[in-house]
Amino acid sequence: MITIKTPEEIKILQEGGKKLVSVLYQVAEMVGPGVVTAELDKMAERLIKEAGGEPSFKNYKTDEDKIPYPASLCVSINDEVVHGIPGPRKIKDGDIVSLDLGMKYKNFYTDMAITVGTGKIIEVAKKSLEEGIKVIKQGAHIGDIGFAIQSYVEKNGFNVVRQLVGHGVGHNPHEEPEVPNFGKKGTGEILKQGMVLALEPMITAGNPEVILSDDNWTWKTKDGSLAAHFEYTVVVTKNGVEILTCV
Repeated sequence: MITIKTPEEIKILQEGGKKLVSVLYQVAEMVGPGVVTAELDKMAERLIKEAGGEPSFKNYKTDEDKIPYPASLCVSINDEVVHGIPGPRKIKDGDIVSLDLGMKYKNFYTDMAITVGTGKIIEVAKKSLEEGIKVIKQGAHIGDIGFAIQSYVEKNGFNVVRQLVGHGVGHNPHEEPEVPNFGKKGTGEILKQGMVLALEPMITAGNPEVILSDDNWTWKTKDGSLAAHFEYTVVVTKNGVEILTCV
């Protein structure tokens, strides 16, 4: 069931979103050659708790997952699309590093991701998220968002992952509706004021197919091509849209 958040609930989400932005960008500043990914995770968890929140990914598990997610932060590098598990490995010079973080604050959840590094794929992924947000308004459709993202990504020579999608968020880390990064205009759920969504374009430099790694969490491109990922939590407003996790 798609939930409509009240003005009071949205106020909490606004507050939590600002805190999440601050945490994730502090973690992003640590990214560089030689940095151990587990240290990024430790920093993320510490900052979330200092902000009065709890990490929403740690020990998260759905019925489809074989094991709970073991960390607070997802760190996905190069051909890893999402849900990379931080550990002893070190970041290398030239790596593309996706950081995905969720926070529970006053019993409400926000979700955000950025990709750190250089290259056109990162620029296109971020811009495609902005293009998707532009079409959000009361009466628009979920398919309008996917169409906007897909059109921009493919126009720039990249592909969108189809096996993984964005989602509703707020009362839980993942809620209805699903928000694909592809689609047709005028299809899917109609957007209503108070709906809170996590938009998250996941794009690849090559084949859009992805495979699940042996760790049961990390999704990687099937052909080993580079991937990039950006995500914002947004709320549909009376006059359009508000981004809850943006600087």
